[in-house]
Amino acid sequence: MSRMQPEMRKLACFWATLLGAALLLSWPLSTLGGGPEGRGRVPQRGKRAPKSPPTATPPSVREPILAEDPPVSGESPAESGDLTAMATKTKPTHVVLGFNELGMHCMNRDFSEMCILPPFNTLRAQVIKKGSEPEIVSSGVTVTYSIPGNTISSTKTDFWTQAPKLFGKTIAKDVGLTGNKLSGTMAATKLGYFEATGIPITPLTDKLVNDPFQLSSIVVKDKSGKQLATTRAVVPVSWEISCHLCHNTPGISVATDILRAHDRRHATTLEKQKPVLCASCHADPALGTTGKAGVSNFSRAMHNSHATRMAQLPSLQNNCYACHPGVQTECQRDVHAARGITCVNCHGDMNAVAAPTRRPWVDEPTCASCHQKRKPKFEFEQPGKLFKDSKGHGGVACASCHGPQHATAPATTPNDNAQAILQQGTAGTISKCTVCHTKTPSEAFFHKVDD
Repeated sequence: MSRMQPEMRKLACFWATLLGAALLLSWPLSTLGGGPEGRGRVPQRGKRAPKSPPTATPPSVREPILAEDPPVSGESPAESGDLTAMATKTKPTHVVLGFNELGMHCMNRDFSEMCILPPFNTLRAQVIKKGSEPEIVSSGVTVTYSIPGNTISSTKTDFWTQAPKLFGKTIAKDVGLTGNKLSGTMAATKLGYFEATGIPITPLTDKLVNDPFQLSSIVVKDKSGKQLATTRAVVPVSWEISCHLCHNTPGISVATDILRAHDRRHATTLEKQKPVLCASCHADPALGTTGKAGVSNFSRAMHNSHATRMAQLPSLQNNCYACHPGVQTECQRDVHAARGITCVNCHGDMNAVAAPTRRPWVDEPTCASCHQKRKPKFEFEQPGKLFKDSKGHGGVACASCHGPQHATAPATTPNDNAQAILQQGTAGTISKCTVCHTKTPSEAFFHKVDD
C-alpha cells in the first residue's frame, strides 16, 4: 500500500490520542499502590510521591485501626468509581475541582459516654468555565456530591442515639449537624465555591472496610440537567483517636477512665453525667461552642495537660499521632511528609500549641512562614487568611490546585492524587494550564488573585 495520505494520518492520530485518554481514565486507582483499603502508601519518608502509576499490588487484608475493628477485606473505594465514565467524547466546557477544607476530620466511634468530635466533614468544590479567559462559576449550575460505596452511617456509630443528650436535639438518622447527608446538593457561597458542611461520614464503608481516605464524586449540571463536569475528591475521616494508649485501667472503659481522671484532678462529676460533650465546658471553634467562663479552650486544655505525659507513651515515630489520627491513619500525607517535614516543624511542639494566647483554628502555620524567604515577592496566602480559605490566580482557591493542607500535592496516598490524575493525567499540583484554559496562555503565570 502506498504512503498514507495527510488527511488519513491526521485522522489516525486523532483516534490514537482519544484511545490513549480513555485508557488513562479507565486505569483503576488500585493500581496506584492501594490495596483493599484504597490508600497503599507509595513513597518512603524523604522521597517524593511518584508522578506515574506504580505497579499494581495484589489485594490484601486491611489491618484494623481500632482494637474492636475486625480485619476486613474488600475493594478500594477508589475501585468502585468508574473514572472511564467521566471521559466525554466532546471537549468539556467546564471543570470542577473539589477539596476538603481541613485535610482530615476526627470523630468518636462511640458516643455513649463522651464526645470529643461528632461526624462532621466539609467538602468544597470550585466550578470553572473553560476559555481563553476562564471564569469562576458561582450560579446557574447545580453541584451534587455523593460518596460511592458509603451510603449509611447510622449503623456504624451510636451518634444519632446519643445526639439528644449531647447536642440537645434529635437528629434524623444519617443526617449531619448542619442538615446535610452522605449525598446531596452543595450550596453556593459568596466565596467563589460550593460547599456541603457537616457531612456525617464515618471511616467505615458499606462493606465495612475501614478507609480514612474515601473518594467523593462531585457532579456539575446546568439548568437543563446536562452534565458539565465531574471530579473525585477525598473526604477524609478517622476515629483512630488513641486515648487507650494512656487511659487503659483494667475493668473500665477508656471513656470512663478519662472522665474519672478529670473528676479526680478538677473536682468535677463528669462520670455521673454521661454522655459528656467536652466542648460544652471547653470552648471549641471547631464546633462553634463558647465554653464556660474561666475554663480553658479545648485545644489548650488537651495540649497543656498532655505535654508533660508523652514520655509515658510507647515509642512513637510521631507523638502527635497518639491523638491526632493516627499511627495507622497518618493524616499528614503530603509532599512535606514525603520530604521528612513533620507536624512540629510547622505547628511547634505541644507546649507551643497550648500557649494561652494562641487562638485555636485561627493562629495556624502558613505557607508563607517558610516559603516567603525563598520567594520574597511571591504571595502565598491572602493577607489575613489561612491557606484553606485563600485564593490565588484569578480567584482560584489555593486548595483547588494544591490540594488541602495535610494532603498537599503530590500526596503519598493514591486517592488524594486521583483528582490531579483525572484532570491533568499526572499526580501533583494541578499545573497544566489547559485544565482550565482552552489553550496555553502566552503570558507568564501569575499566582496572586490579581496580576
